Amino acid sequence: MDSDIAHVFEKISIAAKQCAQPVYVIGGFVRDYYLGRLDGIKPPDIDFVTVGSGTLLAEEVAKTLGTDKINVFKRFGTAQVRYKNIDLEFVGARKESYRPDSRKPKVEDGTLQDDQLRRDFTINALSWELGDNGETQLIDPFNGIKDLDKGIIRTPTDPLVTFSDDPLRMMRAVRFATQLSFEIEERTMQGINEMAHRLSIVSSERITDELNKIIMCPKPSNGFLLLDETGLLKEFLPEMTNLKGVDIKNGVSHKDNFYHTLEVLDNVAEKSDDIWLRWAAILHDIAKPPTKRFADGVGWTFHGHEVLGARWVKKIFRRLSLPLDQRMRYVRNLVRLHLRPIALVDEKVTDSAIRRLLFDA
Repeated sequence: MDSDIAHVFEKISIAAKQCAQPVYVIGGFVRDYYLGRLDGIKPPDIDFVTVGSGTLLAEEVAKTLGTDKINVFKRFGTAQVRYKNIDLEFVGARKESYRPDSRKPKVEDGTLQDDQLRRDFTINALSWELGDNGETQLIDPFNGIKDLDKGIIRTPTDPLVTFSDDPLRMMRAVRFATQLSFEIEERTMQGINEMAHRLSIVSSERITDELNKIIMCPKPSNGFLLLDETGLLKEFLPEMTNLKGVDIKNGVSHKDNFYHTLEVLDNVAEKSDDIWLRWAAILHDIAKPPTKRFADGVGWTFHGHEVLGARWVKKIFRRLSLPLDQRMRYVRNLVRLHLRPIALVDEKVTDSAIRRLLFDA
């Protein structure tokens, strides 16, 4: 483990003794340690749970580390300490209960067990108890290590309860499966299918935050296939699910534009980390369904889908709480112009045609 982190753990164990509060490392840092992913995460974020006051412990930790970089969020009962390039977040152990019409929980003080029970997946419920000199002891109540080894996303309790309490966890299941190349366990998958409609109570900002993380994965098509399979995709982007399917008339068919779109998205992802270029790939054929026509002797046509698709970009961005500034206009222009380069592969293309496209783009 990094020497700075080992030093931090030692100081936090000292501060915890001063406060007479046990402290545990929990969540993503522990998971990523066992996955060997910490080297690629800069700077690291480490979450700590204590049985007692998180803010009191954070203040003692800041004093012990000799830093004044501390932010206290009294409303949420959390505090953040920054030491060198490491962000340390402290919270008191808690238990949560939910109303059916809200994903905002009623929060009460709780035990470590209560805190682990409210975690979304077994691999995120792993924790280390910090002992003397910052030594760590694994606490794994839901066999999270076994799920890490098997590459499985699974809820620690009944998935119907987990996803009903906080429907955003369904998006997170897909996101983790896509990021880590894991599979969603069968009962957990069934739970998402049954509870997909609950996503309607989640804000578009939260949904889009998870969606963008899926889009930025090395092979984002895997995430979209899961979103479609679970029924989540139609909850926030029905225009994309409408791309699915192939019609045949007089023995003539067209390609499945849903899978074509995913292929384009993966091809773009291999070349660029620009999220807005990836969004253009997602939306480039979005208006094909309403423009689809069959003409004898010609076959299937989608005349004007690029123009109509460009018109749709703004309303889709607004609905998903995506930015409506130059980034939206960039995506809209690429959707509008995406057919233009096809003509430029002809040997008879003129320099002026290329210049016109450069100007328009």
